[in-house]
Amino acid sequence: MSVGAPDREEYGPQARPLPFERGTDGPRVVLVGVDGTRTSERAGWYAAGLARRQGAALVVVFVSAPTGFAAMMPGVDAGAVQQAQDELAAEIRRDIRRGAKELGLPITFVCRRGDPYVELRDAADEFQADMVVVGASEQAGHRLVGSVATRLVRTGRWPVVVVP
Repeated sequence: MSVGAPDREEYGPQARPLPFERGTDGPRVVLVGVDGTRTSERAGWYAAGLARRQGAALVVVFVSAPTGFAAMMPGVDAGAVQQAQDELAAEIRRDIRRGAKELGLPITFVCRRGDPYVELRDAADEFQADMVVVGASEQAGHRLVGSVATRLVRTGRWPVVVVP
């Protein structure tokens, strides 16, 4: 996120959860993690459709990894990596703004830096999410080490939907 840009923005006709009646069968707040990959885009659309059908608010969380990791790699310009992350966040922000208007859905966009698992977990707790949606990892190494989705499922605080 660039300096001076808000880390949280709300879009749509009502940028807060819709009235919720206890005893209904749907989530009140659906949180989705996006990172610009194909699977996270599909997860975003899945979460938006679910939130619209259930009359829930949608919280979209974009997490950029700290540039400190990039700075340690030889031949990688940390500033360029951060600029790419900022541009991706701006693109996602535009798409969300357009989607909120088209779908008539209250959407909160949150942009954070850090470990994706930690930031998604903390955001889910902060917004009192009733469900977390993420895309399946496309990296082969995550099968051995564990993906963000696997770690969220193991946390066991909310239902987690992993979209392929």
